[in-house]
Amino acid sequence: MIVFGAVVMMASGGAIVGSKALIGQVTGNIETDNLVGGAGKTDAEGGKSLDGPIDLLLLGVDTRVGKDVTDTRADTIIILHIPASHDQAYLISIPRDTEVQVPAFPKSRYPGGTAKATEAFFHGVQNGGGLAGGAQLMAQTIRNLTGISFDGAAIINFYGFRDVIDALGTVRMCVDQEVKSHHMMYVDGKPEWNAIAKKMSGKKEPIVYKPGCREMKGWEALDYSRQRYGLKNGDYDRQRHQQQLIKAMAKKAVDSGMTNPLKIKALVKAAGKAFILDTGGASVADFLFTMRGVAANDLVLLRTNNGTFSSNSAGKEVLNPVSVDMFQAVKKDTLGQFVLDNPTILANEK
Repeated sequence: MIVFGAVVMMASGGAIVGSKALIGQVTGNIETDNLVGGAGKTDAEGGKSLDGPIDLLLLGVDTRVGKDVTDTRADTIIILHIPASHDQAYLISIPRDTEVQVPAFPKSRYPGGTAKATEAFFHGVQNGGGLAGGAQLMAQTIRNLTGISFDGAAIINFYGFRDVIDALGTVRMCVDQEVKSHHMMYVDGKPEWNAIAKKMSGKKEPIVYKPGCREMKGWEALDYSRQRYGLKNGDYDRQRHQQQLIKAMAKKAVDSGMTNPLKIKALVKAAGKAFILDTGGASVADFLFTMRGVAANDLVLLRTNNGTFSSNSAGKEVLNPVSVDMFQAVKKDTLGQFVLDNPTILANEK
């Protein structure tokens, strides 16, 4: 949302009326739904006003054509915090295997219980809950875990995300450690999903990402950012790579100097197929326009648990004390000062 709001602002020359009108035109195909349910901000927390700090829940899901929605989990869980000054944004990933208390959810007939964070979404989609139900239960679970209520949320389809990168052309990613893809391989030089490749004839080779910075196409940027096996810190390294990808997309959109409204419209059309959005009752145009002051370089990447596994006495993954305090700083909108006081929470961007 930050990326495309910023691009549209640039294309319109910064005129307020023209900007909102153009945003409205190009975002008309974006699917919207109630994704935060009872985890939205109360009136005491600012309600539907966009004047104060903005907190969004971003959920990445693996929804392929023909795949049963009831088998969907949220493999990517990110809180996007924008302070009241609206001139910066922070991305904080929540480890997918964090032990959480999932509340009862009548919509999917889930009675409540202890689970991994990624499974909260799964429990919400059951029995007709659908993707919106999965997001609502996840939002309630994350609010209970962190104390943060939300202004909105987005469910991001990984494969739609790939199409957005392709619309940008490529994105520059820096690989920090060699890793072999566990999802794809080359067949006669072309990337294929493992399940498909196994049924094909031809020369098969592994896809290996080697250290160094280079431009990546949509499929490889997405595939690289989804790897966790074989990485030094497993899912924590994957979280960091996914944050880097989001920032790389924002930077590419702005640095490309995109000023052609038709190209911007095509880009946002691809984005419209990539996610379902909840703006908390505000229009998409107003929501994006509010965040027009956040540029790609203003995205700050933060990490939980010092970027490595943290467990309780039972060996379950939990948030360490610094991470708990970090989420309290988000709630109080004092995150900027907290980062200055605790620089170790900054994620390495390369």
